[in-house]
This record gives sequence, structure tokens and C-alpha cells, in this order.
Amino acid sequence: MGIVDYIAIAAIVLIVGAAAFYIIRAKRRGEKCVGCPYAKQCGGNCQGGCNHSEKNDRTDK
Repeated sequence: MGIVDYIAIAAIVLIVGAAAFYIIRAKRRGEKCVGCPYAKQCGGNCQGGCNHSEKNDRTDK
């Protein structure tokens, strides 16, 4: 393995570690759906079940 391989492995580990750190911090803050822009206001069913004014204002359901 060359230096390029070690750099690529380090980059992947850094990205995965940063993502895990972000998710852990969000869960500690009480967010139920980490990827949802309404994470603190949501009831926890963000797979199309969030009822927010932005979604309810649309008429093309």
C-alpha cells in the first residue's frame, strides 16, 4: 500500500467519524429525526408523516 492509499483511508475515516459525531450530538440535543429540517418540532415519523405548515400549504397532494 502506498501513501495515496493511506490518505484515502484517512479521508474516509475522517468523513465517517464526522458524520457519527454529528448524529450523536443531534441525538443528545433531543432531535428525533436528525436529517429532517424540522427535527426538534417533528413527532418522530419523518418518512412523509410530518405535519408542518410548509407541507400543508400545498394544494397538489
